[in-house]
Amino acid sequence: MLKEFRDFIARGNVMELAVGIIIGASFTAIVNSLVQDLINPLVGIFTGGIDFSNLFFALSTERYTSVAAAEAAGVAVFRYGSFVTAVINFLIIAWVVFLLVKGVNKMKEAAVRDRAAAPEAPPSTPAGPTQEELLAEIRDLLKSQPR
Repeated sequence: MLKEFRDFIARGNVMELAVGIIIGASFTAIVNSLVQDLINPLVGIFTGGIDFSNLFFALSTERYTSVAAAEAAGVAVFRYGSFVTAVINFLIIAWVVFLLVKGVNKMKEAAVRDRAAAPEAPPSTPAGPTQEELLAEIRDLLKSQPR
């Protein structure tokens, strides 16, 4: 059973999957930083700097000024603002990933076009004798034969 497990792990597919997950996790950090540090501030300009994460509905009769105040009072809180923020972040991240994939696909297509446009080397077949060489050989054979 240990040998089967070792063979399973050593297979190319499992190793490729592991590498993909590791690269994906690193890529996630890059995309999240792009969204949080560069794109969200721009979105904040267009939304007037509204912080959706502090929008909530306290499930009690009393009013609270913030989510933290409601939670400190032990009240159940319906955080619809956090959900709106998560949806906006998802849409931004999905758009960024779409643009990245589109760019990578464009580069792949260009590489395929370049390969297709490049002239292929002719197959390396041995060069035969030229017409002149054949005629000279025939002449020499005819001269060497008795009449």
